[in-house]
Amino acid sequence: MKIMRFADVRGDVHLGFPNDDHTVQLLHGALFDSLSPLDTRALAERMLPPIDPPNIFGIGLNYRAHATEGNRPVPERPLIFGKVTSSLCGPNDPIVLPASAPDEVDFEAELGVVIGRTARNVSRAEALTYVFGYTAVNDVTARDCQRRLDQQWTRAKGFDTFCPVGPCLVTADELDPSDLRVRSWLNDELMQDGHTRDLIFPVDELVSYLSHQFTLLPGTLICTGTPAGVGVARTPPRFLRAGDVVTVEVEGIGRLNSPVIADASAKGPIRQRPE
Repeated sequence: MKIMRFADVRGDVHLGFPNDDHTVQLLHGALFDSLSPLDTRALAERMLPPIDPPNIFGIGLNYRAHATEGNRPVPERPLIFGKVTSSLCGPNDPIVLPASAPDEVDFEAELGVVIGRTARNVSRAEALTYVFGYTAVNDVTARDCQRRLDQQWTRAKGFDTFCPVGPCLVTADELDPSDLRVRSWLNDELMQDGHTRDLIFPVDELVSYLSHQFTLLPGTLICTGTPAGVGVARTPPRFLRAGDVVTVEVEGIGRLNSPVIADASAKGPIRQRPE
């Protein structure tokens, strides 16, 4: 099932699945408990991130070609970092170039894994039974902060709007995470074209490994790494500029579109969650 989270014209938040007539069939129940379709349809006034994660974990250098393009050795174990939850934004929400680091903001198309039940010290064999579903993620990164100014990743990957997620959540029974194409476009120019069969650490290994380091709560989002083709590795580098549009696509999930704006053009709060 494809599950959307959206706000209607009154600002009320709903879960639903898309219909062919561009309406959304409403769902009743809790996301990680039980969901059942209602007879009611609605129009989505604003698409929201399909989940509201308690934690966001990222994995660095998890495609061999991406490690190679950065002249980095293939890691011996998953390289884990965190993204702050205030970086989350939804489909069509703008990526805001932060005033303190606007010049080297990069895109990273990724498969996102959503945990459905509490996982702690789970085996690799049982890891996928803890996965509720999958989504698309853009792990936006300020490369100057990451590589020169801070030389660590928290600020570089944690600015507001640096984690677009969506357009929907696809339940685990409908997708094989080892067999998905992952792509990105910058202003309609194809930039990344990878495949999850090239992951160094596949999804089952990541879930198991992370669960031995942290308790994975329901709704936890795992960003599984990005394929080759990121802006910083290009000659010359291709960083985001105001007026750009970035599109991330994960096979079977859909396209996640994000316009890019300068910090000065943001009006009021960058991100608001309807109550």
